[in-house]
Amino acid sequence: MESIISIRNLSKTYASGFRALKDINLDIQQGEIFALLGPNGAGKTTLISIICGIVTPGEGSVTVNGHDILTEFRASRSMIGLVPQELATATFESVEATMSFSRGLFGKPPNPAHIEKVLRDLSLWDRRKDRIINLSGGMKRRVLIAKALAHQPQVLFLDEPTAGVDVEQRRDMWAMVRGLRDTGVTVILTTHYIEEAEEMADRIGIINDGEISVIEEKSVLMNKLGKKQLQLTLQKSLTAVPAELADYSLELQQEGNVLIYTFDTQKEHTGISELLRQLGKLGIDFKDLHSSQSSLEDIFVSLVSDKA
Repeated sequence: MESIISIRNLSKTYASGFRALKDINLDIQQGEIFALLGPNGAGKTTLISIICGIVTPGEGSVTVNGHDILTEFRASRSMIGLVPQELATATFESVEATMSFSRGLFGKPPNPAHIEKVLRDLSLWDRRKDRIINLSGGMKRRVLIAKALAHQPQVLFLDEPTAGVDVEQRRDMWAMVRGLRDTGVTVILTTHYIEEAEEMADRIGIINDGEISVIEEKSVLMNKLGKKQLQLTLQKSLTAVPAELADYSLELQQEGNVLIYTFDTQKEHTGISELLRQLGKLGIDFKDLHSSQSSLEDIFVSLVSDKA
């Protein structure tokens, strides 16, 4: 798949001396949803701001669909729609007018059909004549998305797009974003809602302390780094894991009433059958068992903690 954003050796140090980005190399593919995850202060917003032409890079290069963000600023910026974290609330314009104005800023001719489609997709059509200042926080967030889509960009940045949006509207927005991807639009998502990335992303990048530590397809990342556990609820509690089971990754929980077996999903043999046979030989009976796999949130927390 062809890359629409190409970043090479990108670094940024602010006047204060703070080094926000350190030698970033990243390719984002056309038509994918790429989730960029990281703790506060990790460099997510700085990276997005540089690509969008808001912040000047220190070192390195960035191209958008082959256009350099410095030497071909207008061409690269016209490819991008940006939904920032901050809400623009002090405007007396109507929803429809602000979207039309945003489209005109990029030299696009009027297109009422496109504006109507976007506003309907975002459940804003019935409020199109309302002044933005009178809308709720969730609606203002959706207006920002509408403005970003006004000029029909090929790349859409969503910086914490569903903050303050209720669960039902969040899912509607997810469906809209998937629809954009299906038409070939590339979506770069930053979010504090890990389940949002788990639900939507094709690939995931994790940034911490200004460096990209992981770039991987979501399914591969979860298979590679996700732990799988078998939880056995025992008939009788144990005070300790028997010595005969020392070769297994076992942990006692809930005052000795639950035995946890952690195993590697990548290995051909999980060892579950052997473990259950051993438990039978030792007379350790269980009344319930179920398995679970690490969520993306578990993996994210683990990777960030290891980096720290």
